[in-house]
Amino acid sequence: MKMKKAASVCTAALMAAAMLAGCTGGTSSKAASASSSADTASSAVSSASASAAAASSEDVKASSGTANSDGTYLVGVCQLVQHPALDAATKGFEDELKAVFGDKVKFDEQNAAGDASTATQICQNLVSENCDLILANATASLQSAAAATSTIPILGTSITEYGVALDISDFDGTVGGNISGTSDLAPLDQQAAMVSELFPDAKNVGIVYCSAEPNSKYQADKVQEYLEKAGLTVTTYTFSDSNDVSSVVGEACSNNDVLYIPTDNTAASCTEAINNVAQPAGVPIVCGEEGIMAGCGVATLSIDYYELGKTTGDMAVKILKGESDISTMPIEYYQNPVKEYNPTLCEALGITVPDGYKAYTPEEDSES
Repeated sequence: MKMKKAASVCTAALMAAAMLAGCTGGTSSKAASASSSADTASSAVSSASASAAAASSEDVKASSGTANSDGTYLVGVCQLVQHPALDAATKGFEDELKAVFGDKVKFDEQNAAGDASTATQICQNLVSENCDLILANATASLQSAAAATSTIPILGTSITEYGVALDISDFDGTVGGNISGTSDLAPLDQQAAMVSELFPDAKNVGIVYCSAEPNSKYQADKVQEYLEKAGLTVTTYTFSDSNDVSSVVGEACSNNDVLYIPTDNTAASCTEAINNVAQPAGVPIVCGEEGIMAGCGVATLSIDYYELGKTTGDMAVKILKGESDISTMPIEYYQNPVKEYNPTLCEALGITVPDGYKAYTPEEDSES
């Protein structure tokens, strides 16, 4: 890993852990959690910084390509929070590995329940277990894993933009060192175009997201640029945690014709609360991913998170078999996003969907 990239990763992990501790629901003592996040992440960053000074692609865990003495692999999974998109990515990843290795692959799957300090502790524990590979599902998990180890291979999934997540200013599509993975970024220009396509009379668009999620801000900024180029007036509204969601969405609904919500873990965990405000107000929401749309949106340009997880799993197989060097593996993207609409909400809001959109049905989640 390039030294400037290693240092940036550690810095991003510390910042994100402190910020994201407030971006959770159902946790006690928000201030205590944030303090714990900063202290825990600081320790992890110090350790990672020391090891990064000597790290290179040759230092990535020697067991890559070689099973343990009993012929098995131990794969750690740190998933930030439970919601359909992340759940599907984890399942696709594990299914792909099981299809190749069968019962020779063992998983230590842990969920941080939306708390960055917990993600940091999980990743440190996975490192202490000497896992052969770590799956980091969502941005905060990737940042925590990167701070915890510079030698164990780390694959991210459900990461929107790795340069933003890892604070790499000159990101060229390959992270280097011990990190690679898959991105859930669907073309943002096409998402923005859907707003005008579905709502040609709309003049004001509100973009709503969690202020502590850097990848959400990245998407919001890009979509705002595209919408403003199309002549729309755009206002951003941010919430700091789940407690603010309803009030922020209410304000956005009062001032806009349409809302846009990017792929955002906090929003994905609060779709019922969002819909309870937006639907009675008669304000439609275009979403960055299918899981959010299923709960509170009318349309999305969707990727298949289960298939994204399988792609990540295929990358893991190549690493564990020694067929690929993670330091040279570029980030992979989902190639065929699909326009989808939510029939239930569209009917409730009296929205006629143009040709070219696929109707979402909950049964599609059965595989994932």
